Amino acid sequence: MPRECQRSEYHVFQPLTSSPQGYGRQDLSSENQNYKGHGLSKGKEREQRASIRFKTTLMNTLMDVLRHRPGWVEVKDWLRENFDHTYMDEHVRISHFRNHYELTRKNYMVKNLKRFRKQLEREAGKLEAAKCDFFPKTFEMPCEYHLFVEEFRKNPGITWIMKPVARSQGKGIFLFRRLKDIMDWRKDTRSSDNQKDDIPVENYVAQRYIENPYLIGGRKFDLRVYVLVMSYIPLRAWLYRDGFARFSNTRFTLNSIDDQYVHLTNVAVQKTSPDYHPKKGCKWMLQHFRQYLASKHGPEAVETLFRDIDNIFVKSLQSVQKVIISDKHCFELYGYDILIDQDLKPWLLEVNASPSLTASSQEDYELKTCLLEDTLHVVDMEARLTGREKRVGGFDLMWNDGPVSREEGAPDLSGMGNFVTNTHLGCVNDRKKQLRQLFCSLQLQKKASS
Repeated sequence: MPRECQRSEYHVFQPLTSSPQGYGRQDLSSENQNYKGHGLSKGKEREQRASIRFKTTLMNTLMDVLRHRPGWVEVKDWLRENFDHTYMDEHVRISHFRNHYELTRKNYMVKNLKRFRKQLEREAGKLEAAKCDFFPKTFEMPCEYHLFVEEFRKNPGITWIMKPVARSQGKGIFLFRRLKDIMDWRKDTRSSDNQKDDIPVENYVAQRYIENPYLIGGRKFDLRVYVLVMSYIPLRAWLYRDGFARFSNTRFTLNSIDDQYVHLTNVAVQKTSPDYHPKKGCKWMLQHFRQYLASKHGPEAVETLFRDIDNIFVKSLQSVQKVIISDKHCFELYGYDILIDQDLKPWLLEVNASPSLTASSQEDYELKTCLLEDTLHVVDMEARLTGREKRVGGFDLMWNDGPVSREEGAPDLSGMGNFVTNTHLGCVNDRKKQLRQLFCSLQLQKKASS
Protein backbone atom coordinates (compact mmCIF):
# COMPACT_ATOMS: atom_id res chain seq x y z
CA MET A 1 0.00 0.00 0.00
CA PRO A 2 1.44 3.42 -0.86
CA ARG A 3 2.46 5.47 2.15
CA GLU A 4 -0.10 8.13 1.27
CA CYS A 5 -2.95 5.64 1.61
CA GLN A 6 -2.14 4.69 5.17
CA ARG A 7 -3.71 7.88 6.55
CA SER A 8 -7.16 6.91 5.28
CA GLU A 9 -9.76 4.84 7.05
CA TYR A 10 -10.80 1.80 4.99
CA HIS A 11 -14.22 0.22 5.19
CA VAL A 12 -14.93 -3.05 3.39
CA PHE A 13 -18.34 -4.56 2.56
CA GLN A 14 -18.92 -8.03 1.19
CA PRO A 15 -22.06 -10.14 0.61
CA LEU A 16 -21.91 -13.56 2.21
CA THR A 17 -23.68 -14.94 -0.84
CA SER A 18 -21.96 -14.69 -4.22
CA SER A 19 -25.22 -14.40 -6.10
CA PRO A 20 -26.69 -10.90 -6.56
CA GLN A 21 -30.11 -12.48 -6.87
CA GLY A 22 -29.85 -13.34 -3.20
CA TYR A 23 -29.79 -9.69 -2.09
CA GLY A 24 -33.38 -8.76 -2.90
CA ARG A 25 -35.05 -10.45 0.03
CA GLN A 26 -35.73 -7.22 1.89
CA ASP A 27 -39.26 -5.82 2.07
CA LEU A 28 -38.46 -2.74 0.00
CA SER A 29 -41.75 -1.02 0.74
CA SER A 30 -40.69 -0.74 4.39
CA GLU A 31 -37.41 1.02 3.57
CA ASN A 32 -38.16 4.06 5.72
CA GLN A 33 -38.37 1.77 8.73
CA ASN A 34 -35.76 -0.74 7.65
CA TYR A 35 -32.81 1.58 7.69
CA LYS A 36 -33.65 2.35 11.31
CA GLY A 37 -33.55 -1.33 12.10
CA HIS A 38 -37.32 -1.82 12.38
CA GLY A 39 -40.21 -3.05 10.30
CA LEU A 40 -39.10 -6.68 9.75
CA SER A 41 -40.47 -9.86 11.15
CA LYS A 42 -37.99 -11.90 13.18
CA GLY A 43 -37.88 -14.57 10.49
CA LYS A 44 -37.11 -12.12 7.73
CA GLU A 45 -34.57 -10.35 9.92
CA ARG A 46 -32.75 -13.61 10.63
CA GLU A 47 -32.78 -14.41 6.93
CA GLN A 48 -31.33 -11.00 6.09
CA ARG A 49 -28.61 -11.14 8.67
CA ALA A 50 -26.81 -13.73 6.57
CA SER A 51 -26.51 -11.23 3.73
CA ILE A 52 -23.65 -8.76 3.98
CA ARG A 53 -20.63 -8.58 6.25
CA PHE A 54 -18.55 -5.50 6.92
CA LYS A 55 -15.35 -4.37 8.57
CA THR A 56 -14.52 -0.80 9.58
CA THR A 57 -11.76 0.80 11.62
CA LEU A 58 -13.97 3.62 12.91
CA MET A 59 -16.08 3.73 16.07
CA ASN A 60 -18.37 6.70 15.42
CA THR A 61 -21.50 7.48 13.40
CA LEU A 62 -20.43 4.99 10.72
CA MET A 63 -20.44 2.10 13.18
CA ASP A 64 -23.87 3.20 14.46
CA VAL A 65 -25.27 3.14 10.92
CA LEU A 66 -23.69 -0.18 9.96
CA ARG A 67 -24.81 -1.97 13.12
CA HIS A 68 -28.41 -0.84 12.65
CA ARG A 69 -28.58 -1.72 8.98
CA PRO A 70 -30.72 -4.86 8.53
CA GLY A 71 -28.83 -7.82 7.18
CA TRP A 72 -25.36 -6.41 7.83
CA VAL A 73 -22.96 -8.28 10.12
CA GLU A 74 -19.66 -7.02 11.52
CA VAL A 75 -16.62 -9.29 11.31
CA LYS A 76 -13.53 -8.88 13.47
CA ASP A 77 -10.66 -10.62 11.71
CA TRP A 78 -11.37 -10.19 8.02
CA LEU A 79 -9.74 -6.90 7.06
CA ARG A 80 -6.17 -7.14 5.77
CA GLU A 81 -3.55 -4.38 5.70
CA ASN A 82 -3.16 -4.74 1.94
CA PHE A 83 -6.06 -5.21 -0.44
CA ASP A 84 -5.45 -7.36 -3.50
CA HIS A 85 -7.98 -5.84 -5.89
CA THR A 86 -7.12 -8.36 -8.62
CA TYR A 87 -8.46 -11.35 -6.69
CA MET A 88 -11.36 -9.76 -4.86
CA ASP A 89 -14.75 -11.37 -5.03
CA GLU A 90 -17.08 -9.75 -7.54
CA HIS A 91 -19.32 -7.99 -5.02
CA VAL A 92 -16.76 -6.74 -2.47
CA ARG A 93 -16.70 -2.96 -2.05
CA ILE A 94 -13.96 -0.80 -0.48
CA SER A 95 -14.44 2.81 0.56
CA HIS A 96 -11.37 4.22 -1.28
CA PHE A 97 -9.82 4.10 -4.71
CA ARG A 98 -6.25 2.86 -4.51
CA ASN A 99 -4.56 6.16 -5.38
CA HIS A 100 -7.24 8.53 -4.10
CA TYR A 101 -4.45 10.77 -2.79
CA GLU A 102 -4.08 12.19 -6.33
CA LEU A 103 -7.02 14.41 -5.39
CA THR A 104 -6.83 14.46 -1.60
CA ARG A 105 -3.17 15.37 -1.01
CA LYS A 106 -2.89 19.14 -1.32
CA ASN A 107 0.19 19.15 -3.58
CA TYR A 108 -1.14 16.43 -5.91
CA MET A 109 -4.53 18.11 -6.15
CA VAL A 110 -2.94 21.38 -7.30
CA LYS A 111 -0.55 19.59 -9.66
CA ASN A 112 -3.44 17.77 -11.35
CA LEU A 113 -5.59 20.89 -11.55
CA LYS A 114 -2.75 22.89 -13.15
CA ARG A 115 -2.13 20.13 -15.68
CA PHE A 116 -5.85 19.85 -16.46
CA ARG A 117 -6.15 23.63 -16.93
CA LYS A 118 -3.30 23.58 -19.46
CA GLN A 119 -4.95 20.66 -21.25
CA LEU A 120 -8.25 22.55 -21.48
CA GLU A 121 -6.48 25.64 -22.80
CA ARG A 122 -4.84 23.59 -25.58
CA GLU A 123 -7.97 21.66 -26.52
CA ALA A 124 -10.84 24.10 -25.84
CA GLY A 125 -9.32 27.56 -25.44
CA LYS A 126 -8.73 30.03 -22.62
CA LEU A 127 -12.43 30.53 -21.86
CA GLU A 128 -12.89 26.86 -20.95
CA ALA A 129 -9.57 26.76 -19.09
CA ALA A 130 -10.72 29.73 -16.98
CA LYS A 131 -13.35 27.43 -15.45
CA CYS A 132 -10.47 25.89 -13.48
CA ASP A 133 -9.49 29.18 -11.84
CA PHE A 134 -11.02 28.26 -8.50
CA PHE A 135 -7.89 27.49 -6.45
CA PRO A 136 -5.44 30.07 -5.07
CA LYS A 137 -1.94 30.44 -6.53
CA THR A 138 -0.01 27.58 -4.95
CA PHE A 139 3.58 26.35 -4.81
CA GLU A 140 4.92 23.07 -3.46
CA MET A 141 7.65 23.51 -0.90
CA PRO A 142 10.55 23.04 -0.88
CA CYS A 143 10.82 21.90 -4.53
CA GLU A 144 9.18 25.06 -5.95
CA TYR A 145 10.79 27.44 -3.46
CA HIS A 146 12.52 29.59 -6.10
CA LEU A 147 9.30 29.94 -8.13
CA PHE A 148 7.52 30.94 -4.95
CA VAL A 149 10.15 33.57 -4.09
CA GLU A 150 9.78 35.06 -7.56
CA GLU A 151 6.00 35.33 -7.12
CA PHE A 152 6.35 36.56 -3.55
CA ARG A 153 8.52 39.49 -4.63
CA LYS A 154 6.00 40.52 -7.31
CA ASN A 155 3.35 41.13 -4.63
CA PRO A 156 5.05 42.30 -1.42
CA GLY A 157 2.94 42.64 1.68
CA ILE A 158 0.23 40.08 0.85
CA THR A 159 -0.53 37.17 3.16
CA TRP A 160 0.41 33.56 2.38
CA ILE A 161 -0.59 30.36 4.15
CA MET A 162 1.58 27.26 4.62
CA LYS A 163 -0.05 23.85 4.83
CA PRO A 164 1.51 20.40 5.21
CA VAL A 165 0.43 18.34 2.21
CA ALA A 166 -0.71 15.21 4.07
CA ARG A 167 -1.94 16.39 7.47
CA SER A 168 -5.46 17.27 8.56
CA GLN A 169 -7.42 19.08 11.30
CA GLY A 170 -5.40 22.28 10.84
CA LYS A 171 -2.16 20.73 12.10
CA GLY A 172 1.04 22.45 11.02
CA ILE A 173 -0.70 25.39 9.27
CA PHE A 174 0.57 28.94 9.68
CA LEU A 175 0.25 32.32 7.93
CA PHE A 176 3.17 34.57 6.98
CA ARG A 177 4.14 37.76 5.14
CA ARG A 178 7.95 37.61 5.32
CA LEU A 179 10.43 35.35 3.53
CA LYS A 180 12.28 35.09 6.83
CA ASP A 181 9.36 33.01 8.16
CA ILE A 182 9.99 30.43 5.44
CA MET A 183 13.67 30.22 6.31
CA ASP A 184 12.76 29.70 9.97
CA TRP A 185 10.30 26.99 8.92
CA ARG A 186 13.00 25.18 6.94
CA LYS A 187 15.28 25.22 9.96
CA ASP A 188 12.53 24.01 12.31
CA THR A 189 11.55 21.07 10.12
CA ARG A 190 15.11 19.73 10.24
CA SER A 191 14.43 19.31 13.98
CA SER A 192 17.07 17.37 15.88
CA ASP A 193 20.85 17.49 15.58
CA ASN A 194 20.83 13.78 14.80
CA GLN A 195 19.33 14.40 11.38
CA LYS A 196 21.63 14.91 8.44
CA ASP A 197 21.30 17.99 6.27
CA ASP A 198 20.41 15.93 3.22
CA ILE A 199 17.21 14.58 4.83
CA PRO A 200 14.34 16.37 3.05
CA VAL A 201 11.93 18.55 4.99
CA GLU A 202 8.24 17.66 5.15
CA ASN A 203 6.43 18.75 2.00
CA TYR A 204 4.18 21.79 2.34
CA VAL A 205 2.24 23.99 -0.02
CA ALA A 206 2.58 27.77 0.11
CA GLN A 207 -0.75 29.21 -0.99
CA ARG A 208 -1.91 32.76 -1.47
CA TYR A 209 -4.26 33.48 1.40
CA ILE A 210 -7.77 34.67 0.55
CA GLU A 211 -7.66 38.04 2.32
CA ASN A 212 -11.26 39.00 1.56
CA PRO A 213 -13.38 36.07 2.81
CA TYR A 214 -17.14 36.46 2.99
CA LEU A 215 -17.98 37.10 6.64
CA ILE A 216 -21.14 36.39 8.61
CA GLY A 217 -21.33 38.16 11.95
CA GLY A 218 -17.75 39.29 11.34
CA ARG A 219 -16.52 35.68 11.35
CA LYS A 220 -14.81 33.61 8.71
CA PHE A 221 -16.22 30.26 7.59
CA ASP A 222 -15.84 27.59 4.93
CA LEU A 223 -18.25 25.00 3.55
CA ARG A 224 -18.02 21.22 3.94
CA VAL A 225 -19.82 19.49 1.06
CA TYR A 226 -20.03 15.76 0.26
CA VAL A 227 -19.51 14.16 -3.15
CA LEU A 228 -19.82 10.41 -3.71
CA VAL A 229 -17.91 8.95 -6.67
CA MET A 230 -18.94 5.47 -7.74
CA SER A 231 -16.72 5.27 -10.83
CA TYR A 232 -14.05 7.27 -12.61
CA ILE A 233 -14.28 5.47 -15.95
CA PRO A 234 -16.91 6.47 -16.79
CA LEU A 235 -17.14 9.29 -14.25
CA ARG A 236 -20.26 8.84 -12.12
CA ALA A 237 -20.66 11.26 -9.22
CA TRP A 238 -23.43 12.10 -6.74
CA LEU A 239 -23.82 15.34 -4.74
CA TYR A 240 -25.35 15.35 -1.27
CA ARG A 241 -27.96 18.04 -0.54
CA ASP A 242 -26.88 18.65 3.03
CA GLY A 243 -23.59 19.94 4.37
CA PHE A 244 -22.54 22.71 6.70
CA ALA A 245 -20.63 25.96 7.10
CA ARG A 246 -17.85 25.82 9.71
CA PHE A 247 -17.28 29.10 11.55
CA SER A 248 -14.40 30.51 13.52
CA ASN A 249 -15.15 31.64 17.06
CA THR A 250 -13.20 34.89 16.73
CA ARG A 251 -13.94 37.91 14.56
CA PHE A 252 -11.87 38.08 11.40
CA THR A 253 -8.91 40.44 11.13
CA LEU A 254 -5.69 40.52 9.12
CA ASN A 255 -3.94 42.34 11.95
CA SER A 256 -3.36 39.09 13.82
CA ILE A 257 -2.15 36.42 11.41
CA ASP A 258 -0.80 34.26 14.25
CA ASP A 259 -4.21 33.64 15.82
CA GLN A 260 -5.42 30.27 14.57
CA TYR A 261 -8.91 30.85 16.04
CA VAL A 262 -9.34 33.73 13.56
CA HIS A 263 -8.11 32.03 10.40
CA LEU A 264 -8.66 28.26 10.74
CA THR A 265 -12.24 27.00 10.71
CA ASN A 266 -11.42 23.34 11.44
CA VAL A 267 -13.61 22.04 14.25
CA ALA A 268 -10.55 20.32 15.76
CA VAL A 269 -9.03 23.80 16.16
CA GLN A 270 -12.14 25.77 17.12
CA LYS A 271 -13.26 23.39 19.86
CA THR A 272 -10.12 24.28 21.82
CA SER A 273 -11.12 27.97 21.77
CA PRO A 274 -12.08 29.43 25.18
CA ASP A 275 -15.31 30.76 23.57
CA TYR A 276 -16.36 27.41 22.08
CA HIS A 277 -19.83 26.23 23.14
CA PRO A 278 -20.01 22.40 22.87
CA LYS A 279 -23.82 22.27 22.54
CA LYS A 280 -24.12 25.07 20.00
CA GLY A 281 -20.96 24.08 18.11
CA CYS A 282 -19.69 26.31 15.31
CA LYS A 283 -21.71 25.10 12.33
CA TRP A 284 -24.61 26.19 10.17
CA MET A 285 -26.51 23.73 8.04
CA LEU A 286 -26.26 24.47 4.31
CA GLN A 287 -30.01 25.13 4.02
CA HIS A 288 -29.71 27.90 6.61
CA PHE A 289 -26.66 29.31 4.83
CA ARG A 290 -28.35 29.29 1.41
CA GLN A 291 -31.44 31.03 2.81
CA TYR A 292 -29.24 33.66 4.46
CA LEU A 293 -27.43 34.42 1.19
CA ALA A 294 -30.72 34.63 -0.74
CA SER A 295 -32.07 37.17 1.76
CA LYS A 296 -28.91 39.28 1.41
CA HIS A 297 -28.12 39.00 -2.30
CA GLY A 298 -31.22 37.63 -4.02
CA PRO A 299 -31.91 34.18 -5.52
CA GLU A 300 -30.14 34.84 -8.84
CA ALA A 301 -26.80 35.60 -7.18
CA VAL A 302 -27.17 32.49 -5.05
CA GLU A 303 -27.95 30.31 -8.09
CA THR A 304 -24.82 31.65 -9.82
CA LEU A 305 -22.70 30.93 -6.73
CA PHE A 306 -23.96 27.37 -6.41
CA ARG A 307 -23.46 26.73 -10.13
CA ASP A 308 -19.86 27.84 -9.68
CA ILE A 309 -19.54 25.42 -6.76
CA ASP A 310 -20.94 22.61 -8.96
CA ASN A 311 -18.25 23.48 -11.51
CA ILE A 312 -15.58 22.97 -8.82
CA PHE A 313 -16.80 19.43 -8.17
CA VAL A 314 -16.89 18.44 -11.83
CA LYS A 315 -13.60 20.03 -12.91
CA SER A 316 -11.68 18.71 -9.92
CA LEU A 317 -12.90 15.16 -10.55
CA GLN A 318 -12.16 15.45 -14.27
CA SER A 319 -8.63 16.61 -13.43
CA VAL A 320 -7.83 13.20 -11.91
CA GLN A 321 -10.15 11.05 -14.02
CA LYS A 322 -7.31 9.59 -16.10
CA VAL A 323 -4.96 9.33 -13.14
CA ILE A 324 -7.11 7.57 -10.53
CA ILE A 325 -7.12 3.79 -10.84
CA SER A 326 -10.80 3.18 -11.47
CA ASP A 327 -11.89 -0.09 -9.92
CA LYS A 328 -15.40 -1.54 -9.78
CA HIS A 329 -14.72 -2.64 -6.18
CA CYS A 330 -14.13 0.93 -5.02
CA PHE A 331 -16.12 4.04 -4.24
CA GLU A 332 -15.20 7.29 -2.52
CA LEU A 333 -17.07 9.72 -0.29
CA TYR A 334 -15.16 13.01 -0.55
CA GLY A 335 -15.45 15.96 1.80
CA TYR A 336 -14.90 19.20 -0.14
CA ASP A 337 -13.78 22.33 1.73
CA ILE A 338 -14.82 25.51 -0.09
CA LEU A 339 -14.24 29.14 0.87
CA ILE A 340 -16.39 31.99 -0.47
CA ASP A 341 -14.99 35.50 -0.85
CA GLN A 342 -16.73 38.88 -0.66
CA ASP A 343 -17.41 38.79 -4.41
CA LEU A 344 -19.32 35.50 -3.97
CA LYS A 345 -16.57 33.60 -5.75
CA PRO A 346 -15.99 30.07 -4.41
CA TRP A 347 -12.43 28.77 -3.86
CA LEU A 348 -11.44 25.13 -3.45
CA LEU A 349 -9.27 24.74 -0.34
CA GLU A 350 -8.89 20.97 -0.26
CA VAL A 351 -10.61 17.63 -0.78
CA ASN A 352 -10.71 15.12 2.09
CA ALA A 353 -10.57 11.38 1.50
CA SER A 354 -11.73 10.60 5.03
CA PRO A 355 -14.02 13.47 6.04
CA SER A 356 -14.75 13.50 9.74
CA LEU A 357 -17.69 11.30 10.68
CA THR A 358 -17.56 12.17 14.37
CA ALA A 359 -20.49 14.36 15.41
CA SER A 360 -19.94 17.61 17.30
CA SER A 361 -23.67 18.18 18.05
CA GLN A 362 -27.03 16.43 17.76
CA GLU A 363 -27.72 18.21 14.47
CA ASP A 364 -24.31 17.14 13.18
CA TYR A 365 -25.00 13.55 14.24
CA GLU A 366 -28.28 13.47 12.34
CA LEU A 367 -26.69 14.89 9.20
CA LYS A 368 -23.84 12.39 9.21
CA THR A 369 -25.94 9.33 9.97
CA CYS A 370 -28.35 10.26 7.15
CA LEU A 371 -25.39 10.90 4.84
CA LEU A 372 -23.94 7.47 5.61
CA GLU A 373 -27.29 5.69 5.25
CA ASP A 374 -27.80 7.28 1.84
CA THR A 375 -24.22 6.45 0.82
CA LEU A 376 -24.97 2.78 1.51
CA HIS A 377 -28.21 3.07 -0.47
CA VAL A 378 -26.26 4.34 -3.50
CA VAL A 379 -23.46 1.78 -3.09
CA ASP A 380 -26.37 -0.69 -3.12
CA MET A 381 -24.82 -3.87 -1.75
CA GLU A 382 -28.35 -5.29 -1.64
CA ALA A 383 -28.72 -4.81 -5.44
CA ARG A 384 -32.10 -3.10 -5.16
CA LEU A 385 -31.58 -0.17 -7.53
CA THR A 386 -32.03 -0.26 -11.29
CA GLY A 387 -29.04 1.96 -12.10
CA ARG A 388 -31.27 4.58 -13.73
CA GLU A 389 -32.00 6.56 -10.55
CA LYS A 390 -31.20 10.28 -10.53
CA ARG A 391 -31.92 10.66 -6.83
CA VAL A 392 -31.43 8.32 -3.88
CA GLY A 393 -32.28 9.83 -0.50
CA GLY A 394 -30.24 13.00 -0.10
CA PHE A 395 -27.97 12.22 -3.08
CA ASP A 396 -28.58 13.66 -6.56
CA LEU A 397 -26.77 12.20 -9.58
CA MET A 398 -24.64 15.12 -10.74
CA TRP A 399 -22.51 13.54 -13.47
CA ASN A 400 -22.96 10.30 -15.38
CA ASP A 401 -20.32 10.31 -18.14
CA GLY A 402 -21.67 13.80 -18.80
CA PRO A 403 -23.89 16.36 -17.05
CA VAL A 404 -27.21 15.09 -15.70
CA SER A 405 -30.33 17.17 -16.31
CA ARG A 406 -33.09 17.78 -13.77
CA GLU A 407 -35.59 17.08 -16.54
CA GLU A 408 -36.62 13.55 -17.41
CA GLY A 409 -35.32 11.96 -20.60
CA ALA A 410 -32.18 12.70 -22.57
CA PRO A 411 -31.62 16.47 -22.76
CA ASP A 412 -30.43 18.31 -25.86
CA LEU A 413 -26.92 19.43 -24.95
CA SER A 414 -26.15 21.10 -28.29
CA GLY A 415 -26.99 24.59 -27.10
CA MET A 416 -27.19 23.98 -23.33
CA GLY A 417 -29.75 26.82 -23.36
CA ASN A 418 -32.44 25.32 -21.11
CA PHE A 419 -30.19 22.76 -19.47
CA VAL A 420 -30.29 22.77 -15.66
CA THR A 421 -27.96 20.40 -13.82
CA ASN A 422 -29.41 17.89 -11.41
CA THR A 423 -27.92 19.44 -8.28
CA HIS A 424 -29.78 20.72 -5.21
CA LEU A 425 -27.04 21.70 -2.77
CA GLY A 426 -28.52 23.43 0.27
CA CYS A 427 -32.09 22.78 -0.89
CA VAL A 428 -34.83 20.89 0.93
CA ASN A 429 -33.77 17.31 1.68
CA ASP A 430 -36.99 15.32 2.07
CA ARG A 431 -34.97 12.11 1.96
CA LYS A 432 -37.32 9.91 4.01
CA LYS A 433 -40.25 10.66 1.73
CA GLN A 434 -38.11 10.12 -1.38
CA LEU A 435 -36.71 6.81 -0.12
CA ARG A 436 -40.20 5.58 0.69
CA GLN A 437 -41.40 6.42 -2.81
CA LEU A 438 -38.28 5.03 -4.47
CA PHE A 439 -38.34 1.64 -2.80
CA CYS A 440 -42.11 1.27 -3.11
CA SER A 441 -41.73 1.93 -6.84
CA LEU A 442 -38.91 -0.62 -7.12
CA GLN A 443 -40.99 -3.19 -5.26
CA LEU A 444 -43.92 -2.68 -7.64
CA GLN A 445 -41.60 -3.00 -10.66
CA LYS A 446 -40.20 -6.20 -9.24
CA LYS A 447 -43.68 -7.66 -8.73
CA ALA A 448 -44.79 -6.61 -12.22
CA SER A 449 -41.81 -8.30 -13.87
CA SER A 450 -42.07 -11.54 -11.85
